[in-house]
Amino acid sequence: MLEPEVTVMDIGMPGLNGVDACRELLREVPEMRIIVLTVHGEDAYVIEALRAGARGYVLKTQAGSDLVRAIGEVTQGRTYLSPSVSSAVVQAFLAGSTSPADPLTPREREVLQLVAEGRSTKEVAGILGVSVKTAETHRTRLMTKLDIHHTAGLVHYAIRRGLIRV
Repeated sequence: MLEPEVTVMDIGMPGLNGVDACRELLREVPEMRIIVLTVHGEDAYVIEALRAGARGYVLKTQAGSDLVRAIGEVTQGRTYLSPSVSSAVVQAFLAGSTSPADPLTPREREVLQLVAEGRSTKEVAGILGVSVKTAETHRTRLMTKLDIHHTAGLVHYAIRRGLIRV
């Protein structure tokens, strides 16, 4: 098994979003350093990625100048944020703003992402290795928890949370 010292990933990835992938990777390889390379510069995305254990956050618009520096910084055990992101995060912190905690469990986020990607319940069950009934139960709990009653609402929520891109 490969165990890279530094991993670079996006937030919006098919199958498993970058925040959950970050959590999974760090559960398996706690010493790994993860840099998020993304178009999402909003405070909520940055804070959620950092909470998941990311050590760097680089915007794709600044990747040419920032990515090499980010790799160097996180390799040395430090945290790196693109300048425009870091100032926004500091301002949010000083204003006492925090990102609302994600109400979903990792499994619910997986189901949400798969549904938002257009997968049927049967496909979700196959991908997750569970029965169709279990997949349907996850979907029902997810919709109840979010107070969303239609698939379109789930897709909209997933887009807002950065789980899928349009």
